[in-house]
Amino acid sequence: MSLVLVVDDETNIIELLKFNLGKDGYQVVGLTNGRDAVNFTEEAKPDLIILDIMLPQMDGYEVLRTLRAKPETSAIPVIMLSAKGELVDKILGLELGADDYITKPFSPREVLARVKARLRRKVSLSIAQQEIKPSEIIINHLIIRPEKYEAVMEGNKIDLTPKEFELLHLLALNPGRVFTRDILLERIWGYDYARETRTVDVHIRYLRQKLERDPAVPEYIETVRGVGYRFRATS
Repeated sequence: MSLVLVVDDETNIIELLKFNLGKDGYQVVGLTNGRDAVNFTEEAKPDLIILDIMLPQMDGYEVLRTLRAKPETSAIPVIMLSAKGELVDKILGLELGADDYITKPFSPREVLARVKARLRRKVSLSIAQQEIKPSEIIINHLIIRPEKYEAVMEGNKIDLTPKEFELLHLLALNPGRVFTRDILLERIWGYDYARETRTVDVHIRYLRQKLERDPAVPEYIETVRGVGYRFRATS
């Protein structure tokens, strides 16, 4: 049985999601403040977190930032759930490592569908990582270790968010192949973010800043104008 943590300062929303997710066989724990959410996640390691933004003690952004910074909690799927529906709020949540973003008011059926999609993807990624041989990808001075969600450049570990790592891993596994923004959104975020293609550009920009000697003249991640991105090994 999958454990879902719901963090929201509105107890009626917690009870609504407990009821609807519980009917589908999920174990649900509800918390009303951000600090308790961090402590619980570190101890219980829930399979997925539904996280509001406006929380007492620690807001949802700070909770997400804290969890993504710790190896033991960095890969737990997080769905942001908030009344803040502006594009800039969605972009910020996704940049910090959220896997999905739902605005209030919401349909419980939609939340359930998103939870199922996230957990299926988590299982698929786990299976795929177990099947990857070799366990390391070495391209020039870059080493990618999928099992550890770790990338090393010239002996130095690169500080990547889970989504940045998944982008790098996917591109590096397919050198020379061009991925459109829509395909990257579907493959990395799990479903069609048709109106959120800027998310890919933002993540690629941050990834280049961490990976490339000169982000303006990238050696690894190349832009294919009008199409998308591809990975190329340097000679």
